[in-house]
Amino acid sequence: MLRLTFAAIAAIGGLAVSASPSAAEPQPRPSSGVKDCDTGWVCVEAGTSGGKEKDSKSSAPSGTRQCTKNGKVLPCYDPDLGSFSNGCYYKQVTDPALIAEMEKERKAAGQANGLVPYEMTCLLDGAKPGSVYVFLKNPPTGVIDPAVLAQQAVDKMLLKGPDIASPRAAGKYTVGVPMWMWVHQSATTYGPNTASASTGGMTVTATAKVSKIEWRMGDGAAVTCTGPGTPYSGSDGMAQSPTCGHVYSKTSAGGTGGKYQVSAMSTWTINWQGGGQNGQLVETRQSQTQVAIGELQVVR
Repeated sequence: MLRLTFAAIAAIGGLAVSASPSAAEPQPRPSSGVKDCDTGWVCVEAGTSGGKEKDSKSSAPSGTRQCTKNGKVLPCYDPDLGSFSNGCYYKQVTDPALIAEMEKERKAAGQANGLVPYEMTCLLDGAKPGSVYVFLKNPPTGVIDPAVLAQQAVDKMLLKGPDIASPRAAGKYTVGVPMWMWVHQSATTYGPNTASASTGGMTVTATAKVSKIEWRMGDGAAVTCTGPGTPYSGSDGMAQSPTCGHVYSKTSAGGTGGKYQVSAMSTWTINWQGGGQNGQLVETRQSQTQVAIGELQVVR
């Protein structure tokens, strides 16, 4: 089991708790061969110096960002070490087992709740880089959390609720007759929908698709469908939908305006990757319609 030794330190720049990895843990990873790292670094777009003058020595592609100081260059983001900020790299800890150990030590040390665990790697002058585990009140300035970029990518998608094809608000339906429910499929209403967000040389790409639709039929019934539903055709007769359907047992005469209020809520499952990490987000969107259910008319 991983053993962490915590020592409380002053909360400078949001730093709350520091933990030194045991000797059994993997050794710190070097980055770019630069050993001297302290305050005073400036992050600029590759090909510039201080954001103004052209730097002919830069070999990084335009549009990426680098941290520079006294002619030395570090990437603003390293897939193994995380994001560079004021002399150190920070990478949010995501391993559940490690987080659990850190939380035990945090509680034992009497530290505050609600802090975010990071691995901090500082490139020390004349020495190999060393890593410690820290709890931060807020991410250091300049630190990029891939999960934040993932959410920005999702926001670009403009995800919506289901585009309900059936039941139709203008349709006429009958007690005891199977109702087929289905939705129109598009990138914004069903997926798949893909978008990316970038900053500081890091790009995160997210792909969203509806994994289920929960229908509330207005008569107290709920139906969960794991697909878009099957469109009805005249040749289906009185058969029930093979994928998504409902049978009303009473009329909608007592409903608002003589109709049942129907809602359909999509669950969007969103997988993302970038910055050496991957994850999954879940969001929901809802749409509504109404449906009139009448009695079967018997012709004599």
